[in-house]
Amino acid sequence: MKIILLGPPGAGKGTQADILCKKFGIPHISTGNILRDAIKSGTDLGVKAKKLMDQGILVSDEVIVGVVIERIKQKDCESGFLFDGYPRTIPQAKALEDNHVEINVVIEIDVPDEVIIERMSGRRVHLASGRTYHIEFNPPKIEGKDDETGEELIQRDDDHPETVRKRLDIYHKQTEPLIEYYKKYSESEADTKPVFIKIQGDQTIERINENMASMISK
Repeated sequence: MKIILLGPPGAGKGTQADILCKKFGIPHISTGNILRDAIKSGTDLGVKAKKLMDQGILVSDEVIVGVVIERIKQKDCESGFLFDGYPRTIPQAKALEDNHVEINVVIEIDVPDEVIIERMSGRRVHLASGRTYHIEFNPPKIEGKDDETGEELIQRDDDHPETVRKRLDIYHKQTEPLIEYYKKYSESEADTKPVFIKIQGDQTIERINENMASMISK
């Protein structure tokens, strides 16, 4: 089972990815993690990526694709994998095809921007432990305090409404075109075309996962 998970930041992709990976026994692959692993391992591509990142230069598609292909050749990907946050652009998607990487299922988690902004701007984090709360949906027992330590919770810079809007703008311009790309691909006559699934993401985690699992099984 080879899956691509698409959706805006804050759509809950990470949560659903973890559930699906456990269900199908496949690794959860994100570009951030594989770049860090490649740099840590000191591979040729990892060294190249580190040099670019140290200079504050965006890692090129060529390097990203190389690191991804390197990663999915590893033994734990023999039964498949789930891409989360990759591909981000149509050239990256085409590079997968050029490297004969066959994708079985593409899943779009669709969530309106205003719901994303509400979700993310309400998040509060206990930095030392990584515990996350939400002022409306999962509030701490004492406002602004971690349940276990009583220490202060913070709002990360990434979760401020104006920052979330900027991230959504980048997503709509750069990554959202992939949705139409994979829809058309799924309707084509290609032998290796993936199944395209759209899930409404403004539901409970359990409901989203039930719908997703049911559609994949079909």
